[in-house]
Amino acid sequence: MAQAAIELIGINKSFGAVRANRDINLEIARGTIHGIVGENGAGKSTLMSILYGFYQADSGEIRVGGQPAAIKTPNDAIALGIGMVHQHFMLVDNFSVLENVILGAESDALLKKSIAKARSELERLEREYGLEVDPDAIIEELPVGLQQRVEILKALYRGAEILILDEPTGVLTPAEADHLFRILKQLKNQGKTVVLITHKLREIMDITDTVSVMRQGTMVATRETAKTTVEELAELMVGRRVLLRVEKGEAEAGGVKLAVKNLTVKDTRGVTMVDDISFDIRAGEIVGIAGVAGNGQSELLEAISGIRRAVSGSVMLDGKPIDLTGAADPGELRDRGLAHVPEDRHHVGLVLAFEENENSILGYHDDPRYLKGPFLNIDAIRNDAKDKIAKYDIRPTDCRLKTANFSGGNQQKIVLAREMEQDPGVLIVGQPTRGVDVGAIEFIHKRLIAMRDQGKAVLVVSVELDEIRSLSDRILVMFAGRIVGERGPEATEGELGLLMAGVEHQEAAE
Repeated sequence: MAQAAIELIGINKSFGAVRANRDINLEIARGTIHGIVGENGAGKSTLMSILYGFYQADSGEIRVGGQPAAIKTPNDAIALGIGMVHQHFMLVDNFSVLENVILGAESDALLKKSIAKARSELERLEREYGLEVDPDAIIEELPVGLQQRVEILKALYRGAEILILDEPTGVLTPAEADHLFRILKQLKNQGKTVVLITHKLREIMDITDTVSVMRQGTMVATRETAKTTVEELAELMVGRRVLLRVEKGEAEAGGVKLAVKNLTVKDTRGVTMVDDISFDIRAGEIVGIAGVAGNGQSELLEAISGIRRAVSGSVMLDGKPIDLTGAADPGELRDRGLAHVPEDRHHVGLVLAFEENENSILGYHDDPRYLKGPFLNIDAIRNDAKDKIAKYDIRPTDCRLKTANFSGGNQQKIVLAREMEQDPGVLIVGQPTRGVDVGAIEFIHKRLIAMRDQGKAVLVVSVELDEIRSLSDRILVMFAGRIVGERGPEATEGELGLLMAGVEHQEAAE
């Protein structure tokens, strides 16, 4: 048995009445990749945040390398050789990549030496691991996938011996995830220890040596990965058998609900991100858009939903145009039956300082159901929120809790519940199950299929190819801002991957 890199003994942590961790005991062997899985709100991220010094345990002991460790701040963890890549990026949006990498690790007051060192080290890391990113790019101008790379580079730059990754592939394509796993295997081969928190059980099976399962704040099992199955892990996580595939009948497509024609959209830098694309979505079908993050999917959804100006082209909703000049009111589109689940729930989908019940009506607060004369009907809003919490299994079940205190997956369910329960005619969804556990994925997929079967038109953008293939009746592939192919759900991952990489598109152009 390898020496333990980390030992957690009797860890307890509560937030008010909510017990996030209950008597947790965990041992992680040095030089291994150890997975931690569990439903949203099971306490995984809280446990790792205690190890990294973001939270303090109410009781219990941490040992690093066999020695008791007092970890009161992230600086303490870093000093002990522990690094962490968070599910939600810990980046300063208006700083450059280089500035974010050296933040907190500066070696001189004027930063000249720090920046030179970081630039040289980033070049080495890029060569060694293929994590290419412009070191002078501003974070807020980078697509989500590249921001994730910056987080990984930050951790690698600090040279951690123990690396914790919280949902690291949530914004990566399968090819990018495979590349990340090659990096993690290299780190393991160098004797480093990797702790991987993920909802993706197939990733657990592919890369980990051991896996621990948490449920409702407790550690319920630890298994050698080679001696368990996806089905067993899913059942341990949820406490019941889980359907791991999408069951749906044939689509019965009706009339066109959303028509996009010759749409061109530029980003804040003036770079064309959506390049003269056309497609339509009919009632009673799900159209999926596959593509590597940063190829225009985000800008496409923002233009359709009225929150980004288009340069040219048109979008018709039920035969009537959507204003693409930038003067459109997304609230008007909601009134016309278009609901939008944004890719970035933190910056676009939620106000984290608001209570859960306030976020559950955000954008729909002028609906008569939530009003009493000219004022908000607080009782009606909270009762509505409680109904959504029960229906979507949002945890904790307290509608008065600040939304920032919910796990990422439960925050996602708050947004999905808000938009789906408005009974829209057209639903556009960016990354529907990002950061969501296996039981909730099953539920969300069933809800999307049910909406399709009720005659709704659904547009899904996801970096999860399995999700796109399972849900979609038609698959559109985006590369460099253009639609480079349309396929049916029977398309293979390899076929879609080539299109996503622009290979077939480039060959056709030659």
